[in-house]
Amino acid sequence: MSLALSLARRGLGNTWPNPAVGCVLVREGVIVGRGWTQPGGRPHAERHALAQAGAKAKGAVAYVTLEPCSHFGKTPPCAQGLVTAGVARVVSAMTDPDPRVAGRGHDMLRAAGIVVDEGVLETQARALQCGFLSRIENGRPWLALKLATSFDGRIALASGESQWITSAASRAHVHALRAQFDAVMVGGQTARTDDPLLTVRGFDPVCQPVRVVAARHLDLPRARLAASAKDTPLWLCHGPEAPKDARDFWHAQGASLIEVPQGPDGLSPVDLLRVLGQAGLTRVFCEGGGQFAAALMRAGLVDELIGFTAGAVLGGDGRAALGPMGLVHLTEAPRYQLASQRVIGGDILHRWRRA
Repeated sequence: MSLALSLARRGLGNTWPNPAVGCVLVREGVIVGRGWTQPGGRPHAERHALAQAGAKAKGAVAYVTLEPCSHFGKTPPCAQGLVTAGVARVVSAMTDPDPRVAGRGHDMLRAAGIVVDEGVLETQARALQCGFLSRIENGRPWLALKLATSFDGRIALASGESQWITSAASRAHVHALRAQFDAVMVGGQTARTDDPLLTVRGFDPVCQPVRVVAARHLDLPRARLAASAKDTPLWLCHGPEAPKDARDFWHAQGASLIEVPQGPDGLSPVDLLRVLGQAGLTRVFCEGGGQFAAALMRAGLVDELIGFTAGAVLGGDGRAALGPMGLVHLTEAPRYQLASQRVIGGDILHRWRRA
């Protein structure tokens, strides 16, 4: 199952709206097939492993990180595929919460006389499936907020100078992280200030993440983002009052326009994440800016904090990583638990998950 989980990780960022699943087929102590969900979500991990195993799948044990599907979609059910192949036993890490499955896959296997064991390494599997689970159970993608700061939590000098606070190794690692998410998202202010590409660079990813910009009035620079909209998916989330000429321009460039209801201080963060979930996204990597990130935090939408902290001190006149939170009491502060930490290029990478 540990191997199956490692295979599943290969699909992160490439399989949405489907989950990233891994499957290992073992017969008489020998691995005869391995598979993981392929880019675009097809074929599924089980089908990939069965194709590799061929006739050797008969009598084998299948280790799968998520309950095999039981419904007909673009392909027949994977549970039926395992039955047809003649596997003797299926070990799954967790039940699929998708209402179309929700235990029916396990039932289909048992009805065919296959031994089914559930819940093996379930905690690890649920952590891996955090995005898929969030979309199914909460109606929105898992949201990770990345902050690259000085030791004292600043992202720039008072003048705005920010290149570079963290090391080249840390910046390269950010690109590796982007590749593991379905989408990279920023607020309108960051887009106006930096006109960022928001792509994975430095290596060739299986596919580029969707680039999401939340800009109420679509008042964005018509430079790098516009020039690359036809080559790399660009979703612009805007308010109902975005000017028609701006909508027409970005549509002509090849961007997808998504209207989001207005909140008291701009686009509604809750509705923004809801529409992204409806569009199929399961994992979103947010890179700011400060006001936008604070709005997401105030709305209770940030599931994970990913921090790169450098050994530089910028002082109180530097620009803060987050905008005002409006907290009155310390007990109101969002709390996260440390999940992992490591040194990268002299910086500290620390990841925190919601308590």
